Amino acid sequence: MAALLEPMALARPGEPALDDGQESLTWAELDRAVNGWITALRERGLGFGDRLALVTGNSRYTFQALLACLHSGITLVPVNWHLTTDEIAYLLGDCVPAAVVADPGTAATVSAALARHPVAGARLSAVTGGIAQYGLEALDDLLRTADETEPDGQVCGSMLLYTSGTSGHPKGVVSTLLHAGAPLGKVNSLLGRLSDSVGLPRTGRNLLTGPWYHSGQLFLSLFPMLGGCGLVVRPRFDPADLLSVIDRYRITTTHLVPTHFARLLRLPHGQRAAFSGDSLDLVWHGGSPCAPKLKRDMIDWWGPVFTEYYASTEGGMVTTIDSETWLRKPASVGRTVGSAQVLIVGEDGAELPPGGHGKVYVRRRPGRGFRYHNAPEKTAEAHLRPDTYTFGDSGYLDEDGYLVLTGRDDDTIISGGVNIYPAEVEAALLSHPEVHDAAVFALPDDEYGQRVAAALQVHGSRLPLDLEAHCRERLAGFKLPRSVWAVPTMPRDPNGKLRRTLFQVSGPAPGEVSVAGVALGEPTPLGDRTGQTVHNGATSWPLAADEHD
Repeated sequence: MAALLEPMALARPGEPALDDGQESLTWAELDRAVNGWITALRERGLGFGDRLALVTGNSRYTFQALLACLHSGITLVPVNWHLTTDEIAYLLGDCVPAAVVADPGTAATVSAALARHPVAGARLSAVTGGIAQYGLEALDDLLRTADETEPDGQVCGSMLLYTSGTSGHPKGVVSTLLHAGAPLGKVNSLLGRLSDSVGLPRTGRNLLTGPWYHSGQLFLSLFPMLGGCGLVVRPRFDPADLLSVIDRYRITTTHLVPTHFARLLRLPHGQRAAFSGDSLDLVWHGGSPCAPKLKRDMIDWWGPVFTEYYASTEGGMVTTIDSETWLRKPASVGRTVGSAQVLIVGEDGAELPPGGHGKVYVRRRPGRGFRYHNAPEKTAEAHLRPDTYTFGDSGYLDEDGYLVLTGRDDDTIISGGVNIYPAEVEAALLSHPEVHDAAVFALPDDEYGQRVAAALQVHGSRLPLDLEAHCRERLAGFKLPRSVWAVPTMPRDPNGKLRRTLFQVSGPAPGEVSVAGVALGEPTPLGDRTGQTVHNGATSWPLAADEHD
């Protein structure tokens, strides 16, 4: 058996373990499927130290692959399925996976990215769904003939998760917590600690509707499953469907982000009133700041089942706060869990007392840190000293030791729980031949928390008519600017550095925008752009909204 599934496969073989809406697997069936994956990957020469890039949606295939890698010493690389050919090609060139698996929705993009890196996917380039396409072989054919008996020599795998960086390129995060080759017993020890420190569920049914490749969604789905909690997977978040699935499957745990709250609260009264939700014990939420009213409205509707967390891909979960405590301390993201410690550090590098505002650092026990793949300088920048590092946030600890976040010390835009970095968007804009200079910044947004905006210096008197199409070829949809202003000059220092702090946004969404004290004017409606010209005010280009899920 797959060692980590053995307790459930022996004690509860016929109970549901994994359901993606297309197929439902019991614990015994999931165990056999994972064994087949391990065998199939070994037959292609994959094993300890190799990497498998997974560009698939929320499905049973995804979690079977995750579990197979975790039992065979393989490093799994989750890849955002919204990325473009250029973006996926960069990741493949950076991590050089021996195997790449796509699904029918990503096969064409993955195939084009693989063409730029012939070494990537050299041992296996496959697509789920039963049909070979775009030069990728049919994975189902490989799995159909694989031996599903217990593989020998099972050893812990690991993950290489990519998070965008301010340099404009994603950074691979290598955690030392679980590394390839570690004994599988270390996973069980970790599950025990998580159960004690953060209330990781070991029974019931967990629901995943957000994209699995985000670290929060991933680990708060995978770890409960390894502990014995059945998993229900849906391809994407849909507010009405979420309510239906929770009641129909008697869901006990799920993970949401504030954007999901906003969409749920906009449902018609009748749909909201018909929802019972009496099976729910725990709703994790994090990923981006949550407006207090939004959270209070959800607590009023669903009850005190919400636990907010502060975490990152680099450092895992650091603090948590339950509903009752949050109602007393609505500005806080909670107190530390497990062995984590939070330090607030001033500009001089000294630790500050409670109430002192500075950069937020996390200290872990020796051996619980991380490094950035192929980026030692970025690793050094994030660390104050060994095992003490920052995610880029600022804040303070109150008198009771609760962490209050006040902002970020970098330029990250967090939209719908997704990190978007201006440098990457600026690079796409600047690659257009008619764009002379570009600055990307955040605007407040009622639904997403923040949305992407851009100010451009362009050649001539009009914004390029093909600018939207140009950006869509180079960026995933959720990174596209929603509003663009044309400006006559860009605020840069003599050395050429953009003075991003001179971009000021005030007021409620969409806010009033100014550069160096000069108002840019009101955005214009989306429509015929032929008449939009550069003048003393500004012109706006709102793009069609894209989902983050």
